[in-house]
Amino acid sequence: MTADVTVSPRAASTGLGSPEARGAEDVLAGFDAALGFGRRRRALFVLAVVLATSTVVAVGLGPVFIPPGTVMRIVSHHLIGVPREWTWSVSDDAIIWQVRLPRVLLGIVVGAGLGVTGLALQAIVRNPLAEPYLLGVSSGASTGAAAAILFGVGASFGVYATTIVAFIGALGAMFMVMALAGVGGAITPGRMLIAGVAVSQMLHASTSLLVLFADSENAATAVLFWVLGSTAAGEWSLLPWATIGVGVTTGVLSWWRRRLDLLALGDEPARAMGVDPDHTRTVLVILIALCTGAVVAVAGGIGFVGLAVPHIARRFVGAAHALAIPATAMLGALLLVWADVAARLVVQPRELPIGVVTAVVGAPVLVALVRRLHLLDN
Repeated sequence: MTADVTVSPRAASTGLGSPEARGAEDVLAGFDAALGFGRRRRALFVLAVVLATSTVVAVGLGPVFIPPGTVMRIVSHHLIGVPREWTWSVSDDAIIWQVRLPRVLLGIVVGAGLGVTGLALQAIVRNPLAEPYLLGVSSGASTGAAAAILFGVGASFGVYATTIVAFIGALGAMFMVMALAGVGGAITPGRMLIAGVAVSQMLHASTSLLVLFADSENAATAVLFWVLGSTAAGEWSLLPWATIGVGVTTGVLSWWRRRLDLLALGDEPARAMGVDPDHTRTVLVILIALCTGAVVAVAGGIGFVGLAVPHIARRFVGAAHALAIPATAMLGALLLVWADVAARLVVQPRELPIGVVTAVVGAPVLVALVRRLHLLDN
């Protein structure tokens, strides 16, 4: 075992010889053996190369096509001052550096965040259909955003009013879910999911009421577009907001990768190995909710990424979280990069919400997953 799983004195004295502990050790040993296969590590390398290439290509795609070579020269000029002389137009420079690059980078951060939080939540609640939005965080952010767009709530925050009020709404939803799930006992996966669905439906109804009482049809359309998700508002000032949340969450999940492996096996094996499942689950749920709130606040409610991407990632690298976490982050980022390209180009000059594109990809994955579960049950 690695140092990130601390064995408690009780487990050391009574638990580590139990059948649950031996079974958990056998499964973790299987995970370690799986990590030894070079194919899975090569898959990570291939994903990284594909993501880097896709980023350069996606930045150049749009109503005005800019070749990848020009994109790389513009980015290199702004980052390290090379090349010194401009061989491109001022308009190309503005399109790449001020509009498209921050938008694509925001999509990468949001996709990675939704992917890893979905992966972690599926392990925590041991449900393959779990996704971050089941915690009600997205609905809370949507209610906050609707209040800001329709009625000017948080206008003192200026141009960032919608983002900040949406994040506050996400935090409020998280605390409501935690309070409901903790009533009368410890927070269990079942209670958490039920509380999340209840809070989500209540806040969804609140958002619908706000839209119903709105005076402006344009404002109501803006709320609908925000709820379905978009990175169109991506700019450099928004990137730190989401990057810090996603970076911290991914780092903690990577550090606690063995705990996630154990929680995926069940509470009893986790306790036998010295892990407190209730405490670990509570900490991770708060972390997941904060990360989800951060990305939803800047990009809206982009669905299906947290549900579909973890299952695709496990196909590439297996179930062990040591490799599943980076694979899920890169696949989520890759999906959002190309979903954003499709949203920009499919119905020019109009733009589709990204949530529509990800639903087109995610729905077949969900159908395949349900069919697979049905076959396993039989």
